[in-house]
Amino acid sequence: MNDHRMTTDALIIGSGIAGAVAALTLAEAGVETTILTAGEELTWGNTSLAQGGIVYTSEEDSPKSLEKDILTAGWNHNYIRAVRHLAQHGPEILKKVLIEKYPVPFSKTHDSWNLTKEGGHSIARILYCADHTGKNIMETLAEALNASPNIRILTSRTAIDLLTTGHHARHTDYQYSLNNQCVGAYVFNEENKSVETILARFTMLATGGVGQVFLHTTNTQSSIGSGLAMAQRAGAKLMNCEYIQFHPTALYGGAKRGERRFLVSEAVRGEGAKLVNGSGEAFMPKYDERADLAPRDIVTRAIMDEMLHSGADCVYLDVSNNVDCDIHERFPTISQNCANMGVDICSQPIPVVPAAHYFCGGVLTDINGRTTLDRLYAAGETSCTGVHGANRLASTSLLEGLVWGYGAANDIAKHLAHKKTILTRKLVDSIPDWQSPGNIENEDPALIAQDWATVRNTMWNYVGIARNKYRLNRAFADLRNLYKNLQDFYRKTPPSKPIIDLFHGSQCAYIITLAAMRNKQSKGCHFRVR
Repeated sequence: MNDHRMTTDALIIGSGIAGAVAALTLAEAGVETTILTAGEELTWGNTSLAQGGIVYTSEEDSPKSLEKDILTAGWNHNYIRAVRHLAQHGPEILKKVLIEKYPVPFSKTHDSWNLTKEGGHSIARILYCADHTGKNIMETLAEALNASPNIRILTSRTAIDLLTTGHHARHTDYQYSLNNQCVGAYVFNEENKSVETILARFTMLATGGVGQVFLHTTNTQSSIGSGLAMAQRAGAKLMNCEYIQFHPTALYGGAKRGERRFLVSEAVRGEGAKLVNGSGEAFMPKYDERADLAPRDIVTRAIMDEMLHSGADCVYLDVSNNVDCDIHERFPTISQNCANMGVDICSQPIPVVPAAHYFCGGVLTDINGRTTLDRLYAAGETSCTGVHGANRLASTSLLEGLVWGYGAANDIAKHLAHKKTILTRKLVDSIPDWQSPGNIENEDPALIAQDWATVRNTMWNYVGIARNKYRLNRAFADLRNLYKNLQDFYRKTPPSKPIIDLFHGSQCAYIITLAAMRNKQSKGCHFRVR
């Protein structure tokens, strides 16, 4: 087998909490596992940016209470079976994985966990590590991944396409078969600029979110919807792609266009901070009885309404007069980032604006993370389990990634133990290595930058917080033309990471726009004014 071709029992594309937990669970079961990350380190991704925390439980809590809060935040558009699965099994899986097996230093006093409350929650049930919970989780998981003998870690890798028997196999036995199966992926190796063929008995998408297709986002550069784009091309079913949650409080200022905006955690409001306008008026009570702790979609629209009526570029989060805790100790990362901009959060309000934050839709999966394409699983933000419905409840994302990553891995291990899925010699030989669609060296960074600007401005202006049919129709026409031109360009040019990312990002934007056009009912974070 050549240097650009390898086989593995399980291929996991993405190294956030869902991918990392899946890899560790598989490795523990003795499964040969390969995990890919687009960055140079495993901690490179959205999970590390999670500030607020992860949903757990308390003595006053119950699965029924958590279930009710999730359904309320999700506008009852949720899949009740998935919500119930998370509410009933989430805390026990968290305890097993992140407290007992791979201990994360969550905040505690003596023998009791310190729990906080965020928007949409009826009770304090969220575990946290100051305001860098995701960072601590990923550092703990990355250490375990690096120590595992059953895990092959491939950094600086970008998946180009999922390999399927229906699209890629050359043997007539597969070409005539009604059953399409995922058997790995073509992967771009950024270090040596080559394309690798990775064949796998099972493949999992854990590629994260879509925020970078919008002009303003809290997401990392890799959040371009690559898993969504690859899954659609492979024939897997997608769901709820119109539901994009905009976080109401991203730090205003300091970020250039297209760069990630720094997130000011909802936990700050959970500790008592109030949103105020330029006149210092706390405005949330006039929009919702839950005031500053209303679900994110409601808070985001309230902020946009205030900005629209006042003509201001931002609103403010007033911490100084409302928070009882030691603000610098409780939120050190937020405090430092604000200080870098010249804002002392103990005496000055924090300027904030909404930004694209979390994708509530994705590749449709069942309770075990299985997609509609055989041998393909999905977990984390790239998947649609049905837990979030039309709007995500705060701090459920990390728990969902943990639960579905863990469950999918156990399901894969079970199938592998029964030898139900094998990579036969006939199948391996029938999948060709990557053949470049063209050899014209016409990649131009200026053109790529301009195309990204088109995608991000179009999505922000026409498929953003408030949508209507005229904006969506304009977005559809513009993105359709761009996507067609990129397909023509893609066929003539050798692959590179910038080109692959642009191709995936433009397809992702097109998918979201189509879903938003088709759904004429305003609900949750798909808000249509007409």
